[in-house]
Amino acid sequence: MAAQTRGPGGRQPTINDVAALAGVSKKTVSRVINRSEFLTEKTRAAVEKAIEQLGFVPNPQARALAFRRNFLIALLHDNPNAQTVLNFQRGVLDAIKDSDLALLVRPVDRGSDKLLDDVRTFLEKQRPIGAMLLPPISENDELAALCEDLGVRYVRIGSAPLDDAKHCISSNDREVVAAAVRGLIALGHRRIGFVRGPAGFRSAAEREKGFLEALAEAGLTLPPELNAPGNYRYAAGIEAGEALLARADPPTAIFCSNDEMAAGVLSVAHGKGIKVPAELSIIGFDDSPTATHIWPALSTVRWPIREMGARAAQILVPDFLGPGAKVDDEDNVLPSTLVERQSVAPPPDRL
Repeated sequence: MAAQTRGPGGRQPTINDVAALAGVSKKTVSRVINRSEFLTEKTRAAVEKAIEQLGFVPNPQARALAFRRNFLIALLHDNPNAQTVLNFQRGVLDAIKDSDLALLVRPVDRGSDKLLDDVRTFLEKQRPIGAMLLPPISENDELAALCEDLGVRYVRIGSAPLDDAKHCISSNDREVVAAAVRGLIALGHRRIGFVRGPAGFRSAAEREKGFLEALAEAGLTLPPELNAPGNYRYAAGIEAGEALLARADPPTAIFCSNDEMAAGVLSVAHGKGIKVPAELSIIGFDDSPTATHIWPALSTVRWPIREMGARAAQILVPDFLGPGAKVDDEDNVLPSTLVERQSVAPPPDRL
C-alpha cells in the first residue's frame, strides 16, 4: 500500500485516523505513541505501520495537555565545574535521543535565601516531567521535598547515597580515593599533600574522608601545612601548588580533589622546574578531558558522570524511553575507578 500523507478529505491525519486504519482504539494509539510497555508487539506494529502510512505526527501541545506536563526534563545545578555539568548533560542526551523529550538546563544559586521560591516558580512555569539535581544542591533535602510536593519526579546525584534508590544515583568517592592514596603509600610516599574541594560539597567531604582513612591505615597524618583549600577551579590549584611547593620540605605527592585543580598544581610544578613524576607525583579526580590534555597525562579517578546522567534519565522517565529502558534500583551506585597514567612514580629517594 502506498503511504498516505493526509487523512480523509486531504486534511492532516489525526489520532482517530490512525486508530481506524490500525483497527484499534484511540487509547491504544496513545499508548503506542507514549511507548507504554503494556502492549503486544502485534498491536504496536500495526499502530506504527498506520502512523507511517498516514504520515501522522503527534501534537506535542495535545500530549502535554493530556499529561499535564511538558515533555521536558530539567537539570538543576550550581556547580563550579562546567565540565561536570556538560558531561552529565551528554549522558542524559544519550538516554533520551530517541524519545520525544527535551532537556532543560537551569543554573541556580544554592546560597540564595530565595532558592526554594525560585525553583518552585521555575518548575510551576515549565511543568517538566522530572528534575535531576546535581551536587551540591542534590544534598538539599528541602529541594527534594519541593519536587515531591509539586508532583515532579526527581533524581539526586551524589558522591554517596542521598535518598532511596529510585531517587538517587551515587558513586563511591570515599572508597576509591582511599585506594588511590594507598597506592601512593605503597610506592613509598609518606609526605602527601591534599587539595580539598569546596566547603559544603558532599563530594569534597567524601574525598577528604577517603584520603584521611588511607593515611590513618598506614599510621600517617596530614600535617596542616599540607592541607590546602580548593574550590574545584584551576585557579585554586595554582594557589594550592604555590603554597605546597614553596615549602622547605614540600610533599613528594599531592592528591587533588578534581582534575582542574590538579592541572593548576602541575602548572606550578613546571614553573618551578619540579619534574613530574620524578620529583612530584600528582593524582586528580574526574578523568575529565583535562587529564589527557596536559603533560604528563594525569593519573586520576574516573568519575562516571556521563553514565550517571544516562542512568538518571533511565530511572526518572523509563516510561518515555520505550520498552527495555527500565533499570533495577540496585544498579544505581556507579563505581568510580582509578586510571593510572604518567603523573605518578615512587618518591625521589626510591628511584
